[in-house]
Amino acid sequence: MKKIGTLNSLLSQTISELGHTDKIVICDSGLSIPSHVRRIDLALKNGTPSFMDTLRTVLEEMQVEKYYIAQETRTRNPDIHRQIQTAMSGIAESTLSHEELKLLTHQAKAVIRTGECTPYANIVLESGVIF
Repeated sequence: MKKIGTLNSLLSQTISELGHTDKIVICDSGLSIPSHVRRIDLALKNGTPSFMDTLRTVLEEMQVEKYYIAQETRTRNPDIHRQIQTAMSGIAESTLSHEELKLLTHQAKAVIRTGECTPYANIVLESGVIF
């Protein structure tokens, strides 16, 4: 049995397969997921697991060099926006419209669906390198 990190085998495998600039998405329970992108559905019920718990867990294993969030997150979900800013401190941020973020999900290696039920709790993480 794995000693540290995520116990979800598909999530662990996906992170280990990422190369430089590959993207994964962590999303709320309502974001549409393109049919051609790997779906890692962690949602159990409303709020479980939360977006932020999932993001923090992924950040324990994934080297991130840049992230993308929707401009709407700042005004429509300021609490999540503040928590993202704290968790992603020191990592380059790019903001785009929610519609542009949804288009970016088509380039992702995987979309991780959480049980989050608040608006605009979505992020695209771009993989960095550890050297």
